[in-house]
Amino acid sequence: MHLTKHHGLGNDFLVTFVDDVPGNSAALAIELCDRSTGIGADGLIFGIDRGSIVTMALFNSDGSTAEISGNGARCFVQAIAMRRGVHTLDIDLDTPAGVRQCTLEPTRDPLVAHASVDMGVVSAGDRPNDDDFLHAITGLHDVQQWAIGAVGNPHVVIHTTNPGSIDLADVGPQIEARFPHGVNVHMVEVAGDDVLDLFVWERGAGITQACGSGATVSAQRFFEWGLVNTPVTVRMPGGAAVVDVMTAERPHAILRGPTTFVASLEVPRG
Repeated sequence: MHLTKHHGLGNDFLVTFVDDVPGNSAALAIELCDRSTGIGADGLIFGIDRGSIVTMALFNSDGSTAEISGNGARCFVQAIAMRRGVHTLDIDLDTPAGVRQCTLEPTRDPLVAHASVDMGVVSAGDRPNDDDFLHAITGLHDVQQWAIGAVGNPHVVIHTTNPGSIDLADVGPQIEARFPHGVNVHMVEVAGDDVLDLFVWERGAGITQACGSGATVSAQRFFEWGLVNTPVTVRMPGGAAVVDVMTAERPHAILRGPTTFVASLEVPRG
């Protein structure tokens, strides 16, 4: 089984190309993404390359599926370019969240490329089971406001002060449990006229270094609140991505940022 490993701002993924997504995909994701007994990653991506459109199927490290990943999509586009032996790419990805247009351009570092992903429309998303759920979470007394959004996968965006001090390993699962299909949880602070600081709990992966779809939804909601201008730089523990939010002139949000090739691996399969 041939794999390549990539990361987008520390959010890392294993990529393999197949004719069809295997029936044991969830088990493979759990096995290969384990950081102690496997290779280690936040998710496993299966790609089906049929030319102009490439299918992307993402499994989180716990074996659950994800509709879309902004960082994962950028990593996947780099893997496609490497597979085809090209340095630039303009391609459509077929994902459970819909078709997403992506571009890839090289940088001076041969291991790093710059990619953009059309993240689509930031929609309303699912409501929590309890509309007062934030006030029931211990330690979130400094919440300014909150919002829900989705770009295929669901997110709750929490505007707070000093988000890095919040224990997301404790708070994240509590908030996620209050949503019917789970949710990604983001603690976000305004750091400038067009800058946000974001910390993330990801559904299916836990605490990660970055979340591209979460950066997209957070930038959109903070722009709608009038707290930032566009484009929005979203700083996360693993680095910064840039989001061009939806406006009257731009119907879709665009995520831009680096993708880094880490390794190429051959994994024996029994």
